[in-house]
Amino acid sequence: MDVRRDIDLSKYRFERAEETLTTADNLCHNDPNASLNRSYYAVFYGMLAVTILDGFSASKHSSVISYFRRNYIKTGIFDAKLSDVISNTFNTRTSADYENFYRASDEDARKQIDNARIFLDTIRPYLQATWKEMEERINELNLQPRQRPSV
Repeated sequence: MDVRRDIDLSKYRFERAEETLTTADNLCHNDPNASLNRSYYAVFYGMLAVTILDGFSASKHSSVISYFRRNYIKTGIFDAKLSDVISNTFNTRTSADYENFYRASDEDARKQIDNARIFLDTIRPYLQATWKEMEERINELNLQPRQRPSV
């Protein structure tokens, strides 16, 4: 496991989550369906930012969601309300993207933007603390003198 790469990837994914939430907000009034999509992806990228720090990676959304719930919500690291946020953003995004004639309202989009904001605001302190702890461990290891092999 390349810890430095995982930290950098986690930071990148969280940055993407924030940018995607900004996009959701910008789309809210002009294209609420697209806004619902972006709100969900903000949450999804947030989950990816957390799970990569365990070395976990998956290509299926359901795998990421399941892993996040099992390892972070059920264990009490994050409040169970985040599970509802994940479900709400996922379900509304699925409806907006795949249901025929589905038209979200500005209010629907605003609610999911607010949910995504709650999600990101909740995981941010955890990520920042974890990044700091992991970086300190890397620095400690780099400062340790190398042992010379005995001859």
